[in-house]
Amino acid sequence: MDLKTKINGYIDKNKSNAIELLQRLVREKTVSGNEASAQKIVSNYLQALGLDIDQWEPSFEELKKSSYFISERTSFKNSPNIVATLKGSGNGKSIILNGHIDVVPEGELSSWEHHPYSGKLIGNRLYGRGTTDMKGGNVAALLAIEAIKKSNIRLKGDVYFESVIEEESGGAGTLAAILRGYEADAVLIPEPTKMKIFPKQQGSVWFRVKVKGKVAHGGTRYEGVSAIEKSISVINHIHQLEKVRNIRLQDDPLYKNVPIPIPINIGKIKGGTWPSSVSDLVILEGRLGVSPMETIEDAKIELRKWLKTLSLMDDWFIENPVEVEFFGARWLPGSIDLGHPFMESLKKSYQLVYKKEPIIEASPWGTDGGLFTQIKQIPTIIFGPGETKVAHYPNEYIDLDELLRCAKVIAYTLLEWCGVDE
Repeated sequence: MDLKTKINGYIDKNKSNAIELLQRLVREKTVSGNEASAQKIVSNYLQALGLDIDQWEPSFEELKKSSYFISERTSFKNSPNIVATLKGSGNGKSIILNGHIDVVPEGELSSWEHHPYSGKLIGNRLYGRGTTDMKGGNVAALLAIEAIKKSNIRLKGDVYFESVIEEESGGAGTLAAILRGYEADAVLIPEPTKMKIFPKQQGSVWFRVKVKGKVAHGGTRYEGVSAIEKSISVINHIHQLEKVRNIRLQDDPLYKNVPIPIPINIGKIKGGTWPSSVSDLVILEGRLGVSPMETIEDAKIELRKWLKTLSLMDDWFIENPVEVEFFGARWLPGSIDLGHPFMESLKKSYQLVYKKEPIIEASPWGTDGGLFTQIKQIPTIIFGPGETKVAHYPNEYIDLDELLRCAKVIAYTLLEWCGVDE
C-alpha cells in the first residue's frame, strides 16, 4: 500500500474523531483573553499523539520591545501559546503549520440561528463561531499530522504545529513564537480560502483622521463651518486615493477576481455635540489596505501626502489641515514567488486530491503570514477550508468534506516538502 493510500484511508476512517475535536474547540468561547480552555484541549490532543510540546504565556515585556508588536493587551496571563514538534529524521525541509485559536466576538445572539458556541452539526456542516476562522483549518492540520504519525510514516524534515493567540488583534501570538526561535523552510497557514491557494496577501493598518470645523449656533449656521460637511469632502478624497492605489494592481492576474484588491474602508465616524450647533470636529476611523509589493510605512506616507492635497481643492484646509494618526491593529503584507518549490509542492498535492488545477489568487485580507515573511523571510502560503464570506458573520459554518480534503492536501504536502525516510 503506498503512503498516500494509507493517509487517505486513515483520514476517512477518523472523520468522526475530527468532527468531535472541532466541536469541542468551537464550544470554547476563545475571544481574546479566554483562550486557555481550548488550548488545553489542543495540548491534550498533541500529548496523546506523542509530540514534543512547548507551551508558554507570551511575555508582554519581551513583545513590546519588538517594532512588530501591536496589541491592546498589557498581559497574556492565562493565554498560552502552543508549539508542537513532529521531529524528522534529518536532511529534509522543515515546515510550520500555523493557526490561531482566538475568535472574534459573536455579536448579537438574535442574529444566529443556532447558538454560536454550540458546535451544531447539520448535514455536512458544522456551525459556530470559529468553525471557518479558523478552528476548522487547525483541525485539518492536526488531522494531517495525526494521519502521518499513526500511519508510521517518518518524515525527514521537522513539522511544527503552532496554535497561537491574538491573531484577530494583530498577531502577538505568532510574533511570540517567532521571537521564541521557531522558524522553518516554509509556512502554511490554513485560513479559510475555500481551498484556493493564496501566495500573496495584503496587509492593513488602522487610521484616524480628524476633520476640523468652526462652531456656531444652528440658527446662524452660516457663521460657522460644518466639520460634518467637510468630512464628506475628505471621504470622497480618500475614495479617489483608493482608485489610484488599486490601478497599480489591475494587471496582476492574481487580483483579476478581486473587485478592490487593497480597499480603504471608513468604518467609524463620530462628530458633533448638539443638534442645534454647527459641528467643529469629526473623527473618521478606517482601515488602509496595503499591497504585497509595498511596506506599511510607504502606505502610511501616501495617505498623509494625499490628504495634504485637500488644500488644493478647498481653501478651508489650508489653515485647517486634517490630522492623521495610525493606531490599533496592523497586519503585514507578504508574498511568495509563484515558481517557488513550496508552491509546486502544494499545487501537486492539491491536484492529487482534487484531480484538477488549483485556483491561485491573492488574499483579500491579512493574516499572521506577513510576520513570517517580513521578520524571517520565510516563504508563506495561505490555504485552507472554509469560506471568507461567513468568517466574522453570524451563522458561521464549515463544510466537513472540505475540511477532510484539506487534511489530505496538507498531509501530501508534508510528504512532498519534508521528504520521507524510507
